[in-house]
Amino acid sequence: MGAYVLGFHDIGRAQLPLVGGKGANLGELSSIGGVEVPYGFCVTTDAYREVVEADAKAGALIDGLAGLRADDREGIAAAAARLRAVIEALSVPEEIRREIARHLEEAGGDGVACAVRSSATAEDLPSSSFAGQQDTYLNVRGAAAVIDGVRRCWASLFTDRAVAYRIRNGFDHRAVRLSVVVQRMVFPDAAGIMFTADPVSGNRTVVSIDAGFGLGEAFVSGLVNADNYRVRGGRIIGRKVAVQTKELRAAPDGGTGEQPVEPGHQNVQKLTDGQILRLESLGRRIEAHYGEPQDIEWALHDDRLYVLQSRPVTTLYPVPPADDGRNHVYVSYGHRQMMTDAFAPLGLSFFALLHDRLGRTAGVVAGNRFYKDVSAELTSAWARPATLKSLAQVDVLMADGLRTVLKDRDFTASLARGRTSMLDFGDAGPLTIARQYLKLSREDDPGVVPALITHTEETVERLRADLAGKSGDDLFQYIIDDHAVLAELTFDPRSVAAAFVGIQAVNWVDKHMESWLGVKNAADAIARSADHNVVAAMGLGLLDVADVVRAHPQVVRHLETAPRDTLLAGLDGLDGGAEVREALEGYLRAYGMHCAGDIDITRTRWSEDPAPLVPLILANVRTFAPGERRRRTEQGRAEAERAMEDLLGRVGKLPGGAAKARRAARKMSLIRHFIGYREYSKHSLLLRYGLYKRALMAEAAGLAERGVVEAPEDVFFLSIEEFRTAVATGELDPALVTARREAHEVYRKLTPPRVITSEGKVFSGAYDAGALPEGALAGIAVSSGVVEGRARVIRDLAEADVEEGDILVTVCTDPSWSPLFVSVKGVVMEVGGVMTHGAVVAREYGLPAVAGVDGATERIEDGRLIRVNGSEGYVELLPSP
Repeated sequence: MGAYVLGFHDIGRAQLPLVGGKGANLGELSSIGGVEVPYGFCVTTDAYREVVEADAKAGALIDGLAGLRADDREGIAAAAARLRAVIEALSVPEEIRREIARHLEEAGGDGVACAVRSSATAEDLPSSSFAGQQDTYLNVRGAAAVIDGVRRCWASLFTDRAVAYRIRNGFDHRAVRLSVVVQRMVFPDAAGIMFTADPVSGNRTVVSIDAGFGLGEAFVSGLVNADNYRVRGGRIIGRKVAVQTKELRAAPDGGTGEQPVEPGHQNVQKLTDGQILRLESLGRRIEAHYGEPQDIEWALHDDRLYVLQSRPVTTLYPVPPADDGRNHVYVSYGHRQMMTDAFAPLGLSFFALLHDRLGRTAGVVAGNRFYKDVSAELTSAWARPATLKSLAQVDVLMADGLRTVLKDRDFTASLARGRTSMLDFGDAGPLTIARQYLKLSREDDPGVVPALITHTEETVERLRADLAGKSGDDLFQYIIDDHAVLAELTFDPRSVAAAFVGIQAVNWVDKHMESWLGVKNAADAIARSADHNVVAAMGLGLLDVADVVRAHPQVVRHLETAPRDTLLAGLDGLDGGAEVREALEGYLRAYGMHCAGDIDITRTRWSEDPAPLVPLILANVRTFAPGERRRRTEQGRAEAERAMEDLLGRVGKLPGGAAKARRAARKMSLIRHFIGYREYSKHSLLLRYGLYKRALMAEAAGLAERGVVEAPEDVFFLSIEEFRTAVATGELDPALVTARREAHEVYRKLTPPRVITSEGKVFSGAYDAGALPEGALAGIAVSSGVVEGRARVIRDLAEADVEEGDILVTVCTDPSWSPLFVSVKGVVMEVGGVMTHGAVVAREYGLPAVAGVDGATERIEDGRLIRVNGSEGYVELLPSP
């Protein structure tokens, strides 16, 4: 026999499977000193199982929901209605009826007014917010009415909305069971909601309180407006008093009803200042118990505060940790690297190892993403402007967000100080790099970059050979030690200086051509088809693969329909299959270590699964004629030559033109020889990551064969050292993997802020949109030109399906997206700046592009006709033709 009814005093977190999220929270709240919770009890999930799931008819209808789709509204409505009718008609066993009646006596007798609420096993949890998806019944009196309310709550687990939510989010309908909370009603003078962190800004130091007369359900449901009070450290820092003309009160015959508020009270503050401050103190007490910000339902009766519920706030982004008592400001590393997704723990571990070997901190981890503490830079008179200028090159909104932070004098007065990391160049030092920079700029040797690339590739080949004979602990130690080679390559003074030479030459040309001739972004054309641009070559290389595929119709049909697991093997025996396979495998040898989000080593590389490349290859086959790579490369070089000749000719006619033209010609030559190398450093990292990943997945497969993990991919939720220990000992707590996977799913769904403070306050930045056309979406110009076309909103490269003339609209792009750029004629990105990967590739391909368009993938409808102004930095939504 199960435990069918439990009082709050018998309930804690451990009873979650029995009483659901709401019930477990109420039981735990009841145990906190100084927190008054009205008496109540829970009709447990054992009772639900005994009555609902054990009924053959109800059980069959529940199982039938599994075949429905989330978008099948009519099917969901019909199936859910049938199921609810069956549940509401079920008989409740006498034993459960007696237990409910006994607890009602303890609550104050059979006639006591109660609130009857659902409590699902996936409700009010840190990972999910199901609030409001099941029913609530107020002012319920008598055992018979309470039992009827219990049945109706059970049935409310299958409202149309709740069923669709579970389907959409992958919850098993039988895995989510329902308990019912029965709680003595409080008939409040005022009631409301309290957030122990500001739900708008995220500021953890501010408590936000909503309050209204009567029952809180009145303004939760939108019936009336509520007062709002903002409190910080025992001081009310903001208040908005709402006009309230009606309130919700208990009705004499049960239930609730609207009543008018007396005219003299309609415009008054609902709580006294003292009550507001008592609420703040109460909220902080509850928050301290749970260890995270809370969303608290409260009621006030005869000047006594009651807590009706508390649940975690699921929408706040985690605050990066700081324990020095000072204020800190953090910027998102992901927005700078075009990788805003959450890392898996193994990816975090590898990234931290790399930065450790580089002599840098990888930053702090929040929400499984890296954030850099820029407090030291912001408090430094020389580093602050340099930091803002540097970040504006990557993400204008991030730089604007920091400027907004700096306007808060009270906050910045307590900013942490320390050593700035702006001059961290390993053992090389800025002076050594500066000398190399001057030398390379003076000599303009076109052989420098090929020599650097050859040296890197030689180290990769040594790594490949050495890894082939290693396994177990030797393998892990070798990979860790090889990060010293990575650090040496990254901080090689000649390599760093070579990248700077190209970047600074672009900046010089853009600045002087605009100043002398009024020509904006002049370097864009000069950089077309520049030497050694590995990211551009990655996109163009897929055109070569398409040329091979195009000649073999049977292969084209195979690629259009082949499942992932037979993509390559299925080519065998087809006419032209061998040639296509050789071409594709050659491409993968050169670029197969790339993928979307590839700085997280756990991401599936193209060499592991080339399926994401197939739609891009087929688009190239459909769109372009043979020899497109050669044509584009030659056209780009010709355009660059014409641009240089035109600009230098015009400069030569200016006063002092001969000298100016000589200087400009040298800078343009440096662009041609060095700008492509800017993209190589990340590629050199991924060359090693691809080899590390292959070797490590062999170890992971061994763990799966030994039964240490269920699947090889479980190791993604371990650190390097945890992975290493599991291989050495054959032991691993599966609960650790489960907990990390669940946490990662929570973090994955959060939107990472560009800028966040140690108080949790989020700054998104903004543009000055005053000079834009009406209705235009503001961004930053990153590749000049204006183009119109159909918007293709693509959030995942694997879902890419574009046609000639489309304009790509996406969140952000890393080098793995460059093959897609070949097929589009314009680019719009939510994240990025003039020196991020997508901008560089757009300029290489001559595509007008705008970055930093906040919310572009939501504000621009797929298929909508748009105009991209890559010269001025905005996007216009055009009327349909």
